[in-house]
Parts: sequence; structure tokens; C-alpha cells
Amino acid sequence: MGIVVNLDVMMAKRKIGLTELAGKVDITLANLSILKNNKAKAVRFSTLEAVCRALDCQPGDILEYVPDEE
Repeated sequence: MGIVVNLDVMMAKRKIGLTELAGKVDITLANLSILKNNKAKAVRFSTLEAVCRALDCQPGDILEYVPDEE
């Protein structure tokens, strides 16, 4: 499976919506939605930093490594 983005989990914990977070992070709603729905192929450290700042969390709260099943 690889890297899983748990952005939706952190957003629920912080009770913040996609539109509000997009405004705080200064990222388009479309790009934030791609990240939230595990469709992103990459994420910039500056974006990850901004998301962590806005949600008051660590990168490990958002990104998780899930090994492939054999």
C-alpha cells in the first residue's frame, strides 16, 4: 500500500473543514482534496509544514507507512 495520508482523520480531530484548512494553508481546494483523498503522488515539505502548523500536529500524525501485503 505504501504511504497513506490521514489528513481527514486530523481534520476531524481538529474539527476543521476542507475550505477553512485550504485558506489557512494557502493551497487550492482541489489540491488539498487530492491530498486528503490519498490521490497525491508527492507533497512539498512547505505544504506539509503549513498543514501541520494549521492543524497543530506532527507530520507523523498525517502520513503513515503501510507495508504491502505479500
